Amino acid sequence: MLLKRIPSSQLTSLISIRQCRLCSTTPDACSTLELPKTPTFPTKKRGTGEPFSFVDYRQVYCQAGNGGNGSVSFLREKYVEFGGPDGGNGGNGGHVLFKADDKTKDLSHITRCKAAVGENGQSKCCHGKNAPHLEVKVPLYTLVKHPETKKVMHELSEHGQIYLAARGGAGGHGNHYYLSNQVRKPLKAELGGVGEITQYILEMKVIATAGLIGYPNAGKSTLLRAMSRAKPKVAAYPFTTLKPHIGMVHYEDYEQVPVADIPGLIEDAHKNVGLGFEFLKHVTRCHSLFYVLDFTLGQWREQYESLRKEVELYEPELAKKKRVVVVNKVDLAKNDEDLDEVRKDLKEKEIFFISAKHGHNLLALMTRLREEHDEYLKIRAEEQKEQDQFEFV
Repeated sequence: MLLKRIPSSQLTSLISIRQCRLCSTTPDACSTLELPKTPTFPTKKRGTGEPFSFVDYRQVYCQAGNGGNGSVSFLREKYVEFGGPDGGNGGNGGHVLFKADDKTKDLSHITRCKAAVGENGQSKCCHGKNAPHLEVKVPLYTLVKHPETKKVMHELSEHGQIYLAARGGAGGHGNHYYLSNQVRKPLKAELGGVGEITQYILEMKVIATAGLIGYPNAGKSTLLRAMSRAKPKVAAYPFTTLKPHIGMVHYEDYEQVPVADIPGLIEDAHKNVGLGFEFLKHVTRCHSLFYVLDFTLGQWREQYESLRKEVELYEPELAKKKRVVVVNKVDLAKNDEDLDEVRKDLKEKEIFFISAKHGHNLLALMTRLREEHDEYLKIRAEEQKEQDQFEFV
C-alpha cells in the first residue's frame, strides 16, 4: 500500500485544526483565549448595487384567525339504531404576536399580519385543529404605539419577549356539547369566534450604535460603504440619501456594530424645514453621534457648531450623547499644515482625519467605534440588571 506524502504546510494546518478540536472539548483551556477586537474591512460581493432601504417605522394591520365552527352530527354505525350526537368542537384561531428578536435589524419585512383560522369540528367527536400563532419578529427596543393617540403601549426590550397584538377567536362547540337529560337530540352547534382586527404603529427606539451626521455631500454614504457591506447611493450631488441606511461593521471576534447613515441636515432642520423632522428623528435612536465634516468646505468650526445646534434644538437631551468629530476628504489637503489649521479651528481633543474614498485612517475610526459599542453594551447590561432586581423585589 502506497502512502501519499503530505507537504509540511498542510501538515501544519492539520495540527492547528487538531489543536482547535482538542481545545473545543476542554472549556478550561478555552476560557483563557480572547479573540482580538481588530476590525475587518468588508469584502465587496456581487450584487445589483441597489441601496437597501432601512425601515424603522411601520403602521401594521393585524387580523387574528377566526375559530372553527362546531359540527352537527349523529353517530351512525351498524347495529346502532339511535346513535347520539357526536359533533366535535372547532379549533381555536391563531393569535398575532410581536416577538423581539436580536437578529432582526429593521421593520421592512412587516406588512399585513394575518393569522390562520381554526379547523371546523368533524363527526365522531373529532375536534378541529387549533391554528398556529403568527409570530412577527421585530428588532429589540421596538415600541408598540396606539395608531391614533401615539401612546406607547409596550416596549419589546428583551430577546424572546412577546406582545399579544390580536387575539384569535375561540372554536365553536359541536352538538355533542349540548347533550343533556332534557335535550337528547341537540340540533344546534356554535359558530367559531371572530378574531380581533387591530392596528398598531411599530417604531424602533434604537437603530444603531453610531449615527453619521453631516451636511449633504459630506461623504457619509461613502464612509458607510468603506466600513461595511452596505450599499447606500453615492453621487456627486447633495441629498442622495433620503432614508437612513444601516451598515454592520465586522470585527475579528465576530462582533457586529451597526452604524446608521443619517440623511444630510440643512439649516433650520429643527423647524422641519425640508424633511427636517424625518431626518432628525433618526438621530435620537443612536447611542453616539459621529459628526462628519467636509474638509473642502472650510469653516470647520462653523460646520460643527451648526450641526450640533440643529440636533440640540430639535431635542435638548441629545446634547448628553457621546460625540466624535470626523473630518472627511483629507486626501485633498495640500500638506500637514492644512490639518493643523483644522485642529486650531475646531479646538477638539479628539479629531479623526480620514479619507473615506481612499480608506485613509479608517482603522483608527473603526477601533474608536468599537469602544463606543462596548460602552453601549455595558450600559444596557447595567440597565437590565437593575430592571431584573426591581422585578424580583
